[in-house]
Amino acid sequence: MTATIETNGRPERSRGGTTELLRFATAGSVDDGKSTLIGRLLHDAKSILADQLAAVKETSERRGDGELNLALLTDGLRAEREQGITIDVAYRSFQTDRRRFIIADCPGHEQYTRNMVTGASTADLALVLVDARNGLVRQSRRHAAISALLRTPHLVVAVNKMDLVDFDQATFDRIVADFRSWSDGIAGFEDVSFIPVSALKGDNVVDLSERMPWYDGPALLDHLETVEIAGDRNFDDWRFPVQWVVRPRDDEHHDYRGYAGQVAGGVLVPGEEVVVLPSGRTSRIASIESFEGSLAEAFPPQSVTVRLEDDVDVSRGDLIARPSDAPTVARELEAVVCWMADAPLRPRARYAIKHAARAVRAVVDGIDWKLDVETLGRDPDAPELALNEIGHVKLRLSAPLAFDPYERNRDTGSFILIDEASNDTVGAGLIV
Repeated sequence: MTATIETNGRPERSRGGTTELLRFATAGSVDDGKSTLIGRLLHDAKSILADQLAAVKETSERRGDGELNLALLTDGLRAEREQGITIDVAYRSFQTDRRRFIIADCPGHEQYTRNMVTGASTADLALVLVDARNGLVRQSRRHAAISALLRTPHLVVAVNKMDLVDFDQATFDRIVADFRSWSDGIAGFEDVSFIPVSALKGDNVVDLSERMPWYDGPALLDHLETVEIAGDRNFDDWRFPVQWVVRPRDDEHHDYRGYAGQVAGGVLVPGEEVVVLPSGRTSRIASIESFEGSLAEAFPPQSVTVRLEDDVDVSRGDLIARPSDAPTVARELEAVVCWMADAPLRPRARYAIKHAARAVRAVVDGIDWKLDVETLGRDPDAPELALNEIGHVKLRLSAPLAFDPYERNRDTGSFILIDEASNDTVGAGLIV
């Protein structure tokens, strides 16, 4: 039996069931059981190699954990294993008959909120764990709020450790009601699912639990395998950031000129009229090429080379779009920024801004408000953004950028801020 597998965006044929890639990020407060849940998914989905399982068993016995510590499958750093916490974003992948998965296990400590932004920025789904004994806490709200700000298309609230509250339905219902009350009316919480689980025991993780007969929804893995993600990408607005200008130096291809990059929106077709931004020059697509040969069309997230009919000036960092739905081109923008540096962000500070494949300089014109993740309220009098704080910022640029609101296109609506002195990434921005 054959099925379609998507590799680098192109359909290919393979044995087995249909597979589709889902990226999801796990988050929550410290000790909510994120790493254990991921370990349980890997273990019960038969996605652990024998030598990995043997190493985890040996480490569990040496530490005196009493039983197989599945959290060790994702807590890869030595410091994490010694402290029993997750510090860095741990990436793991596994596959079932229905879907492939890339997991970003994000840290729970508040001081590592920036790592959660990194893990969730490319996710199709955010999985926020809540300890059934504690209910919603500050970090639960913080991570859910970040997922909403990042416009992560799907959110799952997994109420974990149900075994420690005797699988009580009233406890689960109370947490669901608390979350809905807190998030009511906030943009970004359009698709939220709630699943009661016990990562330690495996209840409702891969198989439905007989100890929670009152729950009539799917098990976690079943939800991950079936949640609809095909319509999450923008297939309407043409967006092709140029990452590289292809100019072979050999005599045979001396007149070849192509523009390589990853399709960020729309379905590109040869013959269509395009505009190159920020210059505004127009042409038509002559051909679309990949390593395997010419393509009849290209769509997100394919990486391709586009050739144009006219010899227009196109450089790395330019954006190819359709004239009828071109993005905004401007030297000023407003964005929600998550600050990632110890030194605070203040008005009049200068940074480099990296947007898609283009880099320009930016000056902070002002801070409009700072987000209170506990209440989702806004403080309009904030003088600065400290480490891990989130706020609405105005930026003035040294050269024009072609961009979209983040809500419209996650690829062309996001950027990072860089400290030019240290070359450190100090902020992540979502254009509004």
